Amino acid sequence: MKDPVVYSEFGDNNDEAIARPTPELPPQEQPLRVHPTRKGRKGKTVTVITGFQSRPETLKALLKSLKRQCGAGGSVKDNTLEIQGDVVERVVALLQDAGYPAKRGGG
Repeated sequence: MKDPVVYSEFGDNNDEAIARPTPELPPQEQPLRVHPTRKGRKGKTVTVITGFQSRPETLKALLKSLKRQCGAGGSVKDNTLEIQGDVVERVVALLQDAGYPAKRGGG
């Protein structure tokens, strides 16, 4: 069966044409908040880092470095990094060494 589209302004694949660009700010211009949380994680503590304005590739590279230095697992979700365990102080120190103005948030 043929494709039902009669006319397409951007050709066959227009995902790149309508995608919004992600701004890539330098580390010193990204105020980050680091806080521990247990919400929705069955009582397990997770360190959450918010405030990023970077591309997904940059976040993945930073997460890999933080996971290695903390000796823990983690993931990227919606421009937010999650690292397993309560490693807030260590993560704040590592981010400040990397040039990010990170602060401890929450209670």
